[in-house]
Amino acid sequence: MSGWSETWTWFDGAWHEGNPPIMGPRTHAAWLGSSVFDGARFFEGVMPDLDLHCQRVNDSALALGMKPTMAVGEMLELCQDGIAKFSSDKQIYIKPMYWAESDGPGVIAADPDSTRFCMCLFDAPMAPKGTAAAITLSPFRRPTMETMPVNAKAGCLYPNNARAMMEAKARGFDNAVVLDMLGNVAELTSANIFMAKEGEIHTPAANGTFLNGITRQRVIKLLRDAGYKVHERTLGYDAFLEADEIFSTGNYNKVSPVKRIETRDLQPGPIGAKARELYWDFAHA
Repeated sequence: MSGWSETWTWFDGAWHEGNPPIMGPRTHAAWLGSSVFDGARFFEGVMPDLDLHCQRVNDSALALGMKPTMAVGEMLELCQDGIAKFSSDKQIYIKPMYWAESDGPGVIAADPDSTRFCMCLFDAPMAPKGTAAAITLSPFRRPTMETMPVNAKAGCLYPNNARAMMEAKARGFDNAVVLDMLGNVAELTSANIFMAKEGEIHTPAANGTFLNGITRQRVIKLLRDAGYKVHERTLGYDAFLEADEIFSTGNYNKVSPVKRIETRDLQPGPIGAKARELYWDFAHA
């Protein structure tokens, strides 16, 4: 298939350009969903928190019953090798990935000893500074640990986020707020969500129903270190409808403002702008 952005993938000891065929119809991940990945970033010469992303993909593999085969240090070295294949002005998405190749006992379960790994890097420009989203409430909800492997960054979780995103876009929005099964705000379909009210910052407590993002954790620490009060707590959707400002954090665009929630227009605010500034300073420190 043509049309991919510039891509390099390390697999079975060598770098391959483009989108190499690495799974067959009997591959467990293609058939039964045993894949995990992580997403880090190269931009402006830096790769912030790359070690944490590499550690998390190993943790995700374990959560799905696979055996990680790459040490964090090995993944860091691969990233350096791969980044050198791109021009220095590119903004690169860094995706380490594990999947199970074959079945374990009883077909449904994966064979841990069949675990495979690749490191895929591809050109993925970040949204320009100031790009803001319009958001709405999704009719779909996040699963719980009893129903899905929410303790992993697993590929099988993303079709639910995708349908929430598609439903929101069909109604003219850019993204959607997804609730947990108790009806509390969990996240956006593609990022963690924050709101500010009267100078203080609020974000859903990491309750095990959504990914406690590495960028989320970093931004919380940076804001607290800068003297802001950040509350991780249970939040209803009404709190966001009444917020002074809303912003999101995630690996793809790092820190981004929200310009509208339902029919209410919002101006990108000073706290979200400060969060982005603090993150960029950290990344380049």
